[in-house]
Amino acid sequence: MERILGRFTSQIYALLRIVAGFLFLCHGAAKIFGVLGGPQMPFASMMGLAGFIELVGGLLIAIGFLTGYAAIIASGEMAAAYFMAHAPKGGAPLQNGGELAVLYCFLFFYIAARGAGVWSVDGMTGSGKRR
Repeated sequence: MERILGRFTSQIYALLRIVAGFLFLCHGAAKIFGVLGGPQMPFASMMGLAGFIELVGGLLIAIGFLTGYAAIIASGEMAAAYFMAHAPKGGAPLQNGGELAVLYCFLFFYIAARGAGVWSVDGMTGSGKRR
């Protein structure tokens, strides 16, 4: 399988970045605008700030612009969300409903370390060429 998919590593990584960024953007849109089945949060609140980070950060990650900065901020937000909202409910992510926060945290941490890659604004400008 590696012989087949290995040739497309750059493109598969770009798809991962784009899809993760878009889904994160959707979480933010739900909090800020009350769309997609989410309740609208007051903008001047902790959840409003989280929604702003998710909306803007998700967009930046998806298009691959200032990707490292957006991804490290998004990773930190997800770590904070886990420890503030989920960890008090139990010790393990499966117990406390925090598996998505943990997954986003480490996914965005990886994206911050790796950079934007192909199919990105950063890649077109030369700032996203890390492997």
